[in-house]
Amino acid sequence: MSHVITVGIDGSPASLAAAHWAAREAVRRGTGLAVVHAWHPHVGPTPHVPQDSSEHAWAEATLRQTVEGLRSAHAGADIHGRLVCDSAVTALTAAAADSEMLVLGSLSLGALGGFVTGSVSHRVVARSPRPVVLVRAGRGVAAEHLPAVDGIAPDEIPQTPCREVVLGLDTAHPCDELIEFAFEAARRRDTGLRVVHAFRTDWPLTDASLVVPPEAVEPEPQARARADAEHKVAAVISFWRAKFPTVPVTGWVTEGRAASVLLHEVSDAGLLVVGRRETGHRVGARIGSVAHAALHHAGCPVAVVPHD
Repeated sequence: MSHVITVGIDGSPASLAAAHWAAREAVRRGTGLAVVHAWHPHVGPTPHVPQDSSEHAWAEATLRQTVEGLRSAHAGADIHGRLVCDSAVTALTAAAADSEMLVLGSLSLGALGGFVTGSVSHRVVARSPRPVVLVRAGRGVAAEHLPAVDGIAPDEIPQTPCREVVLGLDTAHPCDELIEFAFEAARRRDTGLRVVHAFRTDWPLTDASLVVPPEAVEPEPQARARADAEHKVAAVISFWRAKFPTVPVTGWVTEGRAASVLLHEVSDAGLLVVGRRETGHRVGARIGSVAHAALHHAGCPVAVVPHD
């Protein structure tokens, strides 16, 4: 596998935001950035291509302009472009296999409720063998950092602390690749890692539980479930705390649906890291309900890490 980050672009505002995010990440990691633009010839005219240009020429121009813009904005970064004649899903999935991570753009939260099920990004996330990061349009460098204090100029924003990285942790299926990705992301940003875990209490179905909140009926089981969940989170994270001693770690364990709890905790995050269990079947591959909710509703970039 090449030590390179790949970003897929199509000229849209979301893909440009993703490209700049990927360039900043490549600088953090000291790796190269491959900018991939997939194009596919159509029988009839396409709305986004001017009448006086061919699809191939338009694709070349889009790639060239994007690469030039990235090189200008990120001086010293090793950036190169690659034009691929293939379907976007096939080209991007193949590119991901040779990369440390793949970065893609997604629609803004106001567009059709966010991430569109069945879109190119959705299918690539479901099939990629490597982590995929989805970045929304409008996410610039300022959004990665805490609000600047008075007297800090916009060009000094990178000097302000980065926002926390949030990890959605399932203690029933802990995954080394997922946890290490989150710790490494926090370390490179010199920021903290917030580990979020949701648990559910198995309440016996009684007449009282139908009309009275469970915690008012039997507080002991809930307390025991919380303590057990906190113990499991601490046990899973202990090794990684020792491996990444410079990363401040906070845990957030609460009862509720995993997706709802996680989304509540990422309102001020710089990056959300979630997992996707691989089934070994590429046809009809799915991303899971928690990752799906995160991609739909989280405003910050979302990293989806595949694991067994």
